[in-house]
This record gives sequence, C-alpha cells and structure tokens, in this order.
Amino acid sequence: MKNYDNLHTFETLAQKLKAQKPIENELYAKYEVKRGLRDLNGEGVVAGLTAISDVVAKKTVDGVKVPCEGELYYRGIDVKKIIADEGVRRFRFEETAYLLLFGELPDEKELESFNALLAEMRKLPKNFVRDVILKAPSREIMNSLARSVLTLYSYDHHGEDISQANVLAQCLRLISVFPMFSVYAYQAHMHYNKNDSLIIHKPDPEFSIAENILRMMRQDGSFTELEAKVLDVALILHAEHGGGNNSSFTTRVVTSTGTDTYSAITAALCSLKGPRHGGANIKVMQMFEDIKHNVKKWSDEGALRDYLRKMLEGEAFDKSGLIYGMGHAVYSVSDPRADVFKGFVKSLAEEKGKAKEYKLYTDVERISKELIMEKRRIYKGVSANVDFFSGFAYSMLGIPMELYTPIFAIARVAGWSAHRLEELANASKIIRPAYISLSGRREYVPMKDRK
Repeated sequence: MKNYDNLHTFETLAQKLKAQKPIENELYAKYEVKRGLRDLNGEGVVAGLTAISDVVAKKTVDGVKVPCEGELYYRGIDVKKIIADEGVRRFRFEETAYLLLFGELPDEKELESFNALLAEMRKLPKNFVRDVILKAPSREIMNSLARSVLTLYSYDHHGEDISQANVLAQCLRLISVFPMFSVYAYQAHMHYNKNDSLIIHKPDPEFSIAENILRMMRQDGSFTELEAKVLDVALILHAEHGGGNNSSFTTRVVTSTGTDTYSAITAALCSLKGPRHGGANIKVMQMFEDIKHNVKKWSDEGALRDYLRKMLEGEAFDKSGLIYGMGHAVYSVSDPRADVFKGFVKSLAEEKGKAKEYKLYTDVERISKELIMEKRRIYKGVSANVDFFSGFAYSMLGIPMELYTPIFAIARVAGWSAHRLEELANASKIIRPAYISLSGRREYVPMKDRK
C-alpha cells in the first residue's frame, strides 16, 4: 500500500470493509441459489442456446443421465476427426476458425482465400507496436493484450458499428493480430523489465498462425514441423468449449448490452486471465516442478504415490488438497481434448528427449485418478483435463509461462467471435439474472444524528 497522505483514512475504510460479514452458505441453499450457475449435481443452469459447439459428458440410458467418455463437437463435427484428418498436409486452426464462424468447413479455394484475408488483416496501424506495446510494457501479458485490443478501437472509424458484416471484419482482424499483440508484449516485458534483448519479428504471410507464433517468439525464427503441428493442435483444442465457459459467457453477456466488439472481447480476455479459468496449466507446471524436487527418483512409484497422497491431504505443494490438471467442471470419465492431445505431446517428448518426463506425467495421471476416486469416493470417474498436458507441451516448445494464457486467448478468440456474432443475430434481451437481496430495510439517518 502506498504511503498516501490520507493513509489513516484508507486504513479505517479498509477495516470497515473487513468488518462486513460474508453471506452464510446456508442461505444459498435456503433460497435455492445455483452458485456458479450450477446445481448440486454440477449441472449447468441453461442460460441460452447455441449452434456453435457441444460439450458432451453424459448420455441418457434408460431415461437416466450417466457419465460417459467426453466428446467435443464444433458445429456438429467431432473435434477429434478434425485433427485426425491425414489428407493434404496443412495446419488446421484457421479452417477450425472458419468452421466456428460460418458453420461449414471450407473447401480448398475458400480456405486459401480466408488465409490470405487473415494475412492481409495482420497489418497493424503505423507505430502501434512502438506507441502502444513497447512504451508501456507490462509484466502481465494478458493485461497488455487487453490494452492493445481496446486501443485498436481508436483506429477503427466504424468502432461502434455492430452490423453483422462490420463485426465480422473486426473479429477477423482480432483473430489475425492476437498472436502479434501477445508475443510482442512478452518481448517488451523481457526487454524493459528483465533487461533482455528486444526481438520483434514480423509475421510471415505464408505461415499459419501456429508457425508465426513460433517464428515471432524465437530469436532465430526457426521451428520444426512437429513443433508447429503440436501448437496448431493445441490452438484447435482451445478454440471453443461451449457457450457456458466463463469467458464465452462473458462475451455473450457483454454483447447483449449492444456494446462494441473491442469492449466485448476485452471483457472475455479479463475473464480468461483468472487462474480458475485460463491459468490452470501454469499451476500444473508449478506442481510438477514441486513433484520433481521432492520425488528424486521418478520411477519409484511408491514414493510418487506417497507424495501425491500428501498433496491430496493438504500436506504438500500449496497445501490446497488438489492435484492440478485432474478433474473438470463438466467432464468426468474423460476429457476428449486431453485424450487427443496426449499423443501429440508424447511425439514431441520423444523428439525433445523428454520421454522420461512424459512418463512421469502419465504416472501422475494414473496414480492421481486412483487416489482421488478413493479419497473423494467418486464413482462417476475423474480424468486428466487438457491443462494437465498443455503446459508440458508449451515448455517443450520453449514457450514461457507468461504466454501460456495468451496462447489460450489466441485460440479462444475464434470461439468468442462466433459467440458474439451468434448473440447479435439472435439476442432480443440484455442478459440479466436475478439476485435475492438480504439487506432488509432501514431508516435514513440525517447527518446531524449520525454517530
């Protein structure tokens, strides 16, 4: 806290705030409030309709919903099949964005034109990098990214126009420039805050978004085909996850007010920044560093099991009682994103000479599942989520932790854009849920009578 001239006044106000009693948990049950917009069984409160994606974690058997292997569909197409297509060699994130936005997979000519348009929209206003990104470096890249998005509004003569065509143009531009905003913000942070070299590579119009991220991030701009492929797959898997995830729902809530695209997407960024949403893979990486420090012999399954049990008992790592990367708010039996990504991570680990570390991840995944089900008495199943493996993949790609959540944003802006366009096309009301007031009623006391 700064040494304000009125510091005593501030401290008094802070004490008043601290003295306020939190709302008792029993009242949420009494008034049947769905905290987190989820019921006691973890089912989300239905708040809208969407044709963009579908997250499947349960199936109805004999009239009863039961947990099943997780499935994720983009516009009705299984995301696993998008990634598994071994046809013409190409990167798939761009065509995934096309699918999310327009509801259909592009043919070869449409994809070529779409990629050319994205490359053209990747040009930033004159001196934008210098004046907006480099002159105000931030240690928090997500905040810098949000600032860049809001500032881009100032260069848009049609910023307030929410017609479908104009919003589409704005969204396509944001999809194009998010990688530059993110990587350049990181380079500025490293140069001005960490006294490192300043490297600014322009994106190559012939490269995919995944390739350009690696090109702009690395000093020599080089990368292997597998490295770019793994990052491309990560972008596809993070591009969309239903309208109920916090940042996509934020996009729809803010869009329903009729505000501009830059404000809506910035709100989504601020939502994603939260460690309960976009920062989970960072916590996984920190957890594994702790495990490697405390379990000297990774192949000693007994020692590994004992340490993981201590973590669940709240006696190790951050003493939260959690094994990060295990479990998901929706999926139980399996997270389809983790299932498909795991194979790519294994291939990258073999290329990087990290096979032993990959085995540590799979051992922790297997043992944690057993321990969690035993301790929590979970019968529906628990599984690793995509964050369990994504941080490890990013570390092997040389992507710094400061860029983990921005990489998520680079992918998810495609989904946010689709949700914004869908909300504008179908919304007739501002999204406004109800809250029950517990304040009661009091009489107004005139100034002269207050004590």
